Amino acid sequence: MQQPDGDDEAAGLALMEEAGVAITAGVDRLAAAWVVRVVTGVVDAWGRLDEVARTDTLARARAAGADGATRVGAELRTLFATDPARQRTTPLEIVRTLRFEATAVLDAAGIAPVERDPFDARSFPDDEYGIVPRSLADLGDDELAPMLMAWGLGKARVLRARALRSGPVEP
Repeated sequence: MQQPDGDDEAAGLALMEEAGVAITAGVDRLAAAWVVRVVTGVVDAWGRLDEVARTDTLARARAAGADGATRVGAELRTLFATDPARQRTTPLEIVRTLRFEATAVLDAAGIAPVERDPFDARSFPDDEYGIVPRSLADLGDDELAPMLMAWGLGKARVLRARALRSGPVEP
């Protein structure tokens, strides 16, 4: 059995920390605008709201976006503060929950759900508007996408170093 390098775990933790800081900063900077952007896109594609209803819906999207950014940012900070062996989700899964705020605004506006691909419908049954972010880059910054991979590589490095040192990690 290969012996872990003494710095493997520390290097993995450092990679997770660096990526976590970048992801959290990106969410803080972009999440609220993402909610507004997807709500605006669906509202405009649907095209059935008068100008007053559209303005009201977009105002609600701005408030919901701010709430979603705060909620998701807090959930990410909690995830990143949790020991890697105890983490049961990924940053992308958390970011994808921004769809809840956008969906609530669209539902309140009376906009009908869209027809979705069967795979998407199975994967995200509560995403009635087909808005779930596919990657962190969907928030509006292509530099965020690789941060998820860096975080995952760091986590794998930590868990591997621990397993090599003391056996399999218990859930």
